[in-house]
Amino acid sequence: MATPSVSTLPRLKNGDRLTRFEFERRYQTMPGIKKAELIEGKVYMPSPVTARHHSQPHAYLTTWLGTYAVHTPGVTVHDNATVQLDLDNEPQPDALLRIDEACGGQSHINDDDYIEGAPELVVEVAHSSAAYDLHDKKRAYRRNGVQEYVVWQMEEARLDWFQLEGGAYTTQSPDEDGCLHSMAFPGLVLDVNALLDDDPAAVLTRLNEALGSETHRNFVSQLEEARSDA
Repeated sequence: MATPSVSTLPRLKNGDRLTRFEFERRYQTMPGIKKAELIEGKVYMPSPVTARHHSQPHAYLTTWLGTYAVHTPGVTVHDNATVQLDLDNEPQPDALLRIDEACGGQSHINDDDYIEGAPELVVEVAHSSAAYDLHDKKRAYRRNGVQEYVVWQMEEARLDWFQLEGGAYTTQSPDEDGCLHSMAFPGLVLDVNALLDDDPAAVLTRLNEALGSETHRNFVSQLEEARSDA
């Protein structure tokens, strides 16, 4: 894809109302920008990333998802990947898990090396409940069929795990051990109390226990069978 000349296009600005194609054209002329998103037709360009309230929790969640992915052939983890959802939405989630298309996943990697379609699970770190992650972005993910959406709200010290049921997101409640479990990715378990208590080692310990379960082994077998049948 040819990159448009910088001189021929206006610069991308926070709050612009653009189509996805115009958003991409302007974005390509500004390689210095590390992150810009198009959500419901509006451009969002986040402020510089803070250490304790975004970068560190982001790294914890990516490590959690990455640990699951390396033990689950047919599942891939992505960090800050561009996702082409529809004509009005091109988010860049903090992290996501997707099932490979060959294994029955609902998204694919297109010729421009972007994810096209809805990943099965998306994770975002939000400053607070007022962030666009829990409003416009949540609506876009729901409408496009993202099966699970996890949002860690730093200001409120709260984590919400939404699952798509009947076209609407429902908030999942932790089990008696304080854990949340993925429906799309059997064996993916999150010890919420450990995460909020800043104990990532305990988060991974609980996950590793689930990765040794029959439930997870069966899921891996299902993915392998789907790939062989493709």
